[in-house]
Amino acid sequence: MKKFYLLLLALIATGAWAQTLPMPKREFRGAWIQVINGQFQGLGRDRMQAELTRQLDALKSCGVNTVIFQVRGEADALYSSPYEPWSRFLTGQQGRAPQPYWDPLAWMVTECHRRGMELHAWINPFRAKTKGTTQLAVTHPYVRHPERCFAYDGLLILDPGLPANREYICRVAADIVRRYDVDGLHIDDYFYPYPAAGQTIADDATFQRYNEGFTNRADWRRYNVNRFIEMLHDTLRAVKPWVKFGVSPFGIYHNAKPSDPVPGSRTAGLQNYDDLYADVLFWLEEGWVDYTVPQVYWEIGHKAADYATLVEWWARHAAERPLVIGQDVERTVRAADPSRPAVNQMPAKFRLQRTLPGISGSCLWYSAAVARNEGNYATALRQDYHRYPALQPAMPFIDKKAPRKPRHLKALWMPDGYYLFWTAPRARKEMDKARSYVVYRFAKGERTDTDDPSKIVAITQDTHLKLPYADGTTRFTYVVTALDRLQNESKKASEKVKL
Repeated sequence: MKKFYLLLLALIATGAWAQTLPMPKREFRGAWIQVINGQFQGLGRDRMQAELTRQLDALKSCGVNTVIFQVRGEADALYSSPYEPWSRFLTGQQGRAPQPYWDPLAWMVTECHRRGMELHAWINPFRAKTKGTTQLAVTHPYVRHPERCFAYDGLLILDPGLPANREYICRVAADIVRRYDVDGLHIDDYFYPYPAAGQTIADDATFQRYNEGFTNRADWRRYNVNRFIEMLHDTLRAVKPWVKFGVSPFGIYHNAKPSDPVPGSRTAGLQNYDDLYADVLFWLEEGWVDYTVPQVYWEIGHKAADYATLVEWWARHAAERPLVIGQDVERTVRAADPSRPAVNQMPAKFRLQRTLPGISGSCLWYSAAVARNEGNYATALRQDYHRYPALQPAMPFIDKKAPRKPRHLKALWMPDGYYLFWTAPRARKEMDKARSYVVYRFAKGERTDTDDPSKIVAITQDTHLKLPYADGTTRFTYVVTALDRLQNESKKASEKVKL
């Protein structure tokens, strides 16, 4: 037994532990890029683009396939908005346009797609002002309609009980989706504000006017947020039905209590259902959310909110929608595995992610920690956990029709080398068009098993790929499939070559 334990530690230390985990062909591998921490404030166009390029290149190199980019932190904009002012987290002063002029969201869409990554635009729905903001632009929603907001603990909140606010946020989201080629629209956990000692939510007048027959204030607040989520889902589907709608709620839905009919986990922390009035399970049951990313930032063994307890709980309540676990990179690499103190918690967390049914991937908080390779997290992703590319999780509830297969697959010599070329398949509708392609390579005699991610050599938007020609004596079969916007995969087109 002692020899086995020592061997196990050696496997973990060398990364071989990760080699024993299932390697899924489809997995959400995301990272958040936030702005309200001020990391880009006042940098100007060139320096901000350079920093974003550095982070995107680092994310790409370690297999991240989805970037969640914050574009609206306090009813402001990191894009050209007809409704809200430019963000102070971009230019240093709310309402001031960037000089030289550029549009960060448009730039990020282009850069992410060029790297084969999805871009999900992240908005904070109801927060209208953070604590650190001291001056609002004349075009800010609060300045225009102060009666639609309430103050709470240094914040301004767009009152979720007002129909006008719910409609307004949906209008802002629809504008983003209509004008930008984003792959998803993402909201976080800011609904009603996080509780603060000695503070009360000033929504008495709203409750009297719009109570909809509710007598229980908590139930009414949940009803307001439910209405908003349903409306936002329907809005996005009406504008671009392929755009995914994701939510990253706080990591605890509800703390279990004896004889309590509300499902809960064995935890003792702040709760979505009770404190933020966010009934996440109801949204999943109703089909209003396409993917969920609970922020399970704690450690395995945390006394109030054990990571293992929470991911198991969420996996049981995913309602057959992709469940993505929000991971805190810094906490993960700084905490020792309780059962293997010689290593951090990254191997144990990935084992839970890859072996529990119902979990479709992870999202990393936050991109800068990955880019600086905190605790060798990025190295472990690149060498072990993300060593093969991954397609996005399937979403058949949005669309399950695959595009046609690529046409005219052929290997040809060009002045700079040997290339594989193909032509896009024909399609009548936007959702049936080929958006990208998967290229597989198989050695002579190997079965062309496209379920094996180790055979993927590229996921690309191009219709060509340069081949690694050596001496022309080794036979390979290349297979190319087409992916639509929701990454439904076509049938195979194949070509035999000698390299």
